Amino acid sequence: MIIKNMEPHHWEAVKEIYEAGIATGYATFETSVPEWDVWDKNHLPHSRLICEIDGKVAGWVALSPVSGRCVYNGVAEISIYIDPKFQGFGVGYVLLEHLEKESEANGLWILQAGIFEINKASIRLHEKSGFRKVGYRERIGQLNGVWQNVVLFERRSKTVGV
Repeated sequence: MIIKNMEPHHWEAVKEIYEAGIATGYATFETSVPEWDVWDKNHLPHSRLICEIDGKVAGWVALSPVSGRCVYNGVAEISIYIDPKFQGFGVGYVLLEHLEKESEANGLWILQAGIFEINKASIRLHEKSGFRKVGYRERIGQLNGVWQNVVLFERRSKTVGV
């Protein structure tokens, strides 16, 4: 596994993995992948990582700001998606390990995630990666006419914002 910074030329592979996640119906409330310029604008310019295996993008992780208010500059929300062909091989865990270091180097003190309750693999990944459950949102939104519950997780830095 090789971890690299996500660059615009990775977008097609990232987009395909994102589309596969959307197709599962348990990864996001999004129903389509935005164009690169919209996605780029909605994510922080740092802490965008891909994992390559044998020259193929196997997964990616990126961060979005949680608020425009300056007091929340150290808090970001995670998006992480793994190519179905590479799920179960530790790609997500390695990406989150690298994200921890990258986010702290950029002054972030809290990473948060909102995960569909039915997405047991993502919940296990975040727990294994040091995230703790901090909340639960019942029937927060509908996807394809089905109400979804979301479990809220966070990981607080041990070195930034202490």
